[in-house]
Amino acid sequence: MRVLVLGGTRFIGRRVVERLHERGDQVLLVHRGLCEPPMWVPVAHLHSDRHALTAHADRVRQFAPDAVVDTYAMTAADVDDVLPALPDVPAVVLSSQDVYQAAVGLRTGTQEAAVPLSEEAELRRERYPYRGHGLPGVPEDYDKLDVEERWRPRGAVVLRLPMVYGPHDGQAREELVLRRVRAGRRHMPIGAGNLLWSRAHVDDVATAVLAALDTQRARGQVLNLGEKTTPTMRVWVEQIIAAAGADLQLVRVRDDLLPPDLAVLAAPAQHLLVDTRRAERLLDWNPGDPDERVTASVRWHLDNPATAGWTEHDTALEQQALTGLADHSQPMLM
Repeated sequence: MRVLVLGGTRFIGRRVVERLHERGDQVLLVHRGLCEPPMWVPVAHLHSDRHALTAHADRVRQFAPDAVVDTYAMTAADVDDVLPALPDVPAVVLSSQDVYQAAVGLRTGTQEAAVPLSEEAELRRERYPYRGHGLPGVPEDYDKLDVEERWRPRGAVVLRLPMVYGPHDGQAREELVLRRVRAGRRHMPIGAGNLLWSRAHVDDVATAVLAALDTQRARGQVLNLGEKTTPTMRVWVEQIIAAAGADLQLVRVRDDLLPPDLAVLAAPAQHLLVDTRRAERLLDWNPGDPDERVTASVRWHLDNPATAGWTEHDTALEQQALTGLADHSQPMLM
């Protein structure tokens, strides 16, 4: 298969490209050339901002893709500017479970929906969920609902992703624990820790992308991805500590005392737990064992630590929480 991949140099897209190459597909990778991994798989590259892709229409026609994977569309314009340059071939698009109204509840501390969420669960009532937050790398007009609405008329398979973890994760999901391990902390504050938030390992997401490319009956479908079992955030933290072989004790504190980076360990008003049976059935998709996935991911992140270190300010916040002197309650950002 000849597959044109939009994005594809970071985290999820990177693993998708590696898996396509491993199975013998020809890949044309369209990206700006800013984050290309060194000593990487030998695939073809077209260095272009996606918004200028129409200027390279001849190159796209010459490649003659059998399929398209869009790994990094974040706004309406991200799709509008590439569709005129792309042939009408099967496509797989990475979306997010932040399209659900339940995600609003998770961020704002309100109860919005029953779980688990099927693909027919209520979508967000308002657009542009991060507008005004000033999040690094997130455009003001970010909205995966806009992305889905533009790709679905093409018959694209839309994969709604949960919290994704694993090697090369730019958000370093396990870092809330591992940064404390590296700093030699012996105690870590934790709140109720009972949030249920669906997760998936990056390799399982890549497997789903390849299966979606190959499966005719998935055309035009919207599919939730996630692990088959979802432990609470406290159990997930305990898995990370065990995988790191760390002597780190969890200390229960009031939720309003948690440092900002531990907000996910409070008691939620809303869970973000999804039903993945449609993806499992249509794609014959069987994600790996979560315990094994977490262990492998933690070991990779221990060997490849995030750049941010522990500071005196972190120590002060931690001690305030552990001694019950702080109040850091705030809305949760996904």
